[in-house]
Amino acid sequence: MSSSAIAVSVFEFVILLFSLSFHECAHAWMASRLGDQTARLQGRITLNPIPHIDPMGTLLFPALVIFGPLLGFDFPFLLVGWAKPTPVITRNLKNIVRDDNLITLAGPASNLILAIAAFLALVIACLAAPGGSTLVHETLRGLMINGPSELQGLVLIALVTIKINFSLFFFNLLPIPPLDGSHLLRNLLPYKAVQQYDRIPIWISYLLMIFVGGYVLGLLIDPAVGLVYAILMSL
Repeated sequence: MSSSAIAVSVFEFVILLFSLSFHECAHAWMASRLGDQTARLQGRITLNPIPHIDPMGTLLFPALVIFGPLLGFDFPFLLVGWAKPTPVITRNLKNIVRDDNLITLAGPASNLILAIAAFLALVIACLAAPGGSTLVHETLRGLMINGPSELQGLVLIALVTIKINFSLFFFNLLPIPPLDGSHLLRNLLPYKAVQQYDRIPIWISYLLMIFVGGYVLGLLIDPAVGLVYAILMSL
């Protein structure tokens, strides 16, 4: 078990925890802006992960995926996770459907913002930092070269941030309850269909998220990450 593998695993877990907190904070902030203060009063407009933690989705499942291979247990799942849902009382909103959709989209949008910020950090590293381009290119090829420790740490953190937040972005848009995509789909369904949709058992949702979601995510994430890598390799 190499020290670099342990370091990357720790980076992944910490960045996932921060990204999930940022995601839920975005939901809560948007709800507050649109008139519902429920999440704000519950202390959910914060990057502190503690109010957002879901024991299974934030801790157990990600820990198995991240640290399992280090212990000899390889779990064939993409690294994703979920936090405790942000409470929203829609009757407090002026335009229920529109505002509920905006609150829902704030979460995935926050992950896309983090991925773009990490990508821009790598672009700056390639163009402005001495040896930055070589360091980024070799890291993308899976090689570790001797370079400034601060820059090397930045490159690793940025690459992990891009992968995790692309995963969270696409994962949360899946129309599986209670993910964000299910809220968007629910707002489009007729009343009778909504009644049936709301009766989907939570255990079925978990199975769909872990197995079907993982397959779909692979089809979406690989091209997105591949495009980012191609741009970085051209710098």
